[in-house]
Amino acid sequence: MAMDGPSPASVPKPAPKIVGIDPGLRVTGYSVLAIQSSGISIHEAGVIRVNPKQSLAARLSELFDGIQEVLDVECITEVAIEQLFSHYARPKTAILMGHARGVICLAAARRGVNVTDYEPTRVKRLLTGSGRASKAQIQAAVCREFGLVHPPEPHDVADAMAIALCHYHAQKGEGILHD
Repeated sequence: MAMDGPSPASVPKPAPKIVGIDPGLRVTGYSVLAIQSSGISIHEAGVIRVNPKQSLAARLSELFDGIQEVLDVECITEVAIEQLFSHYARPKTAILMGHARGVICLAAARRGVNVTDYEPTRVKRLLTGSGRASKAQIQAAVCREFGLVHPPEPHDVADAMAIALCHYHAQKGEGILHD
């Protein structure tokens, strides 16, 4: 039997990809990084905007659908997400963010993709040297890491890139990822 096209052995495998996610109930930033032998590159980045005037259930459904679209990118191997933190003055915010993180984790689990979370201070410290870095400092660090001329906007995208970078470096340091 003759086959048309390249043989399966000669077709290059797509690069494995990490998705960094900065969860939110209005705006969720995401960044898909491709892992290549030369290092990492930005494959895709953006935000999922959810209508804040909808019910909580409708917003979570919309967020779930958006995350599923992001996870449909070929060869997603890992999801890195910002760990939940709460402040005594705003416990309701932490509870609502827990809902957002829950649907993100569910979408990843349904795709069989591993999820790892990182404390915001760890992400900031890795990229800037300070666990108390500002949004502008994170944007500058992301620009430096990827050679970007302009900082990613909105800041949710830069935060998602930073989370994905943190995961890449953490996994590489543990010998899990290989360039």
